Amino acid sequence: MIRLYHTSSVEVRTPDICHSREHLDFGRGFYLTSLREQAEKYGQRFLRKGETAVMNIYELDEELQEFSRIIFNAYDSKWLDYVTACRKGQDHTIYDIIEGGIADDQVFDTIDLYFSGVYSYEQALDQLRFKHPNHQVCITSQLVLDKHLHFIESIKL
Repeated sequence: MIRLYHTSSVEVRTPDICHSREHLDFGRGFYLTSLREQAEKYGQRFLRKGETAVMNIYELDEELQEFSRIIFNAYDSKWLDYVTACRKGQDHTIYDIIEGGIADDQVFDTIDLYFSGVYSYEQALDQLRFKHPNHQVCITSQLVLDKHLHFIESIKL
């Protein structure tokens, strides 16, 4: 089992795909992280707006060979191409589980400059090369959520 975290303004015992937004880093899906500190930091976004922040804790089964999966280990051309396609709503390969770095504020600035034409593809990759990836897992399959992601508890931050 892999321990994962999802921070929200509410407890999420039974996650579903239909409540997720489109055009995110890895497309529409339920987003989690294996980094507790990252989940707690994300909770500050809710708290700054005067909202409740709840860190939901799950365990994901490790034996998921029947599902398609991709892991991006760096901010490289494969990651940039995938995130670009997802954020622009373009056709791309959809996996059941996607893991890789988050387009946080610094990384998003680079992507935004690339989207607007200020940076070329090569310049964007050069900037991204120096960024240390955070971690996110996007589950796009409701079956994975229903059968293989197990709610453990929630903690109000």
